[in-house]
Amino acid sequence: MSKNPYTLVIGGVFALFIAMSIGRFAYTPILPYMQKEAGFTTQFAGFLASSNYAGYLIGAIIASLVPLKRNRAIYLRISIIISILLTLLMGLTYSHTSWMIWRFLSGIMSAFVFVLASSLILDQLAKQRKIGWVGVMYGGVGLGIFVSGLLVPLLIETFNYEGAWIGLALVASVLAIIVFSTVTENKTIHSPGDTSIPVKTFKAPKWLPWLLASYGLEGLGYIVTGTFIVAIADQTPAFSGNATNVWVLVGLAAIPSCVVWAYFGHRFGYMLSLMILLIIQSIGIALPALSDSSLSFYLSAVLFGATFMGVTTLATAFARNKNPLNSAKTIAIMTTIYALGQMIGPSVAGILTTETESYTWALLGASAFVMIGAFFLLPLVKQERIEQEHDVHQTN
Repeated sequence: MSKNPYTLVIGGVFALFIAMSIGRFAYTPILPYMQKEAGFTTQFAGFLASSNYAGYLIGAIIASLVPLKRNRAIYLRISIIISILLTLLMGLTYSHTSWMIWRFLSGIMSAFVFVLASSLILDQLAKQRKIGWVGVMYGGVGLGIFVSGLLVPLLIETFNYEGAWIGLALVASVLAIIVFSTVTENKTIHSPGDTSIPVKTFKAPKWLPWLLASYGLEGLGYIVTGTFIVAIADQTPAFSGNATNVWVLVGLAAIPSCVVWAYFGHRFGYMLSLMILLIIQSIGIALPALSDSSLSFYLSAVLFGATFMGVTTLATAFARNKNPLNSAKTIAIMTTIYALGQMIGPSVAGILTTETESYTWALLGASAFVMIGAFFLLPLVKQERIEQEHDVHQTN
């Protein structure tokens, strides 16, 4: 891996851009166009989204079971290549069954890339005492959402929805070159004592169940907005065909969010910051259910974009700091629970919306789950504050 933390983080940015923003989230701005041209229901749209998140769940489970201490950069490259090919296939096939398969496999690759890039790059940044740069890396998801949100309408206008998938696959192919040249294994960087401390058998720490409960509820709730916000806006008279602007705003708000929340986490405590973040996000998710004005959607997009990747930044940084010898294992377990929640969310929301002919209850339910997840963090907030006070006392 590159010894330069800046080029390393750039590689991480584009790895997440490819696998998360394109491989996973490009479906959101393309969805309303696919529905119009291919003529499928909101219920099927939910199932198609859930197939991707089911794949993400399987990928996270596999990542949690397979030791990921060696050759992570090689596995990362393979996963990225397959992810790009699957995005390309979405634009080259028309069968609903094929789409379900491609989205499922794409979900597996997204999980692999996320776990591999996170554990590999976090480990190296920690060794170089540059862990604060993790916020920049996770900002790659926001950057990708912003760019894809701008590109999708342009590509669809000329090449229809098929061209949007193919065009994004080509963009990802170019970015993959940057990732491959910057993220490589380097076993010469060691922190003091690294070679003398054996990796212990994984044993779940006491704080992990509380974090997993909150993380899983966040996955269940946030993904409803993450999947349907453009489709919901597209059905709202206030937008008259410009609903993709909402997704662009999500990406724009997400770009700096990880750096900002990483600062708050370091300054005020990761769990306190995460709890506040989830409360803010819960409000953002509910807004379109309370008002169908364009202002409500734009404010929702900003609050959602400013928080959804911050959750990952704070939770993974906290887990890495608390359990450094098993960072890959811990992050993989967290990603599994998160993926379980987000696999269930779109299908339930799609069915509920089809039955009620409105997204209102799906959004309010999602908002409630995220709010409940915030309160699961209270024991960790208290524990973290006690530890901080102890550290201050020790220093004095």
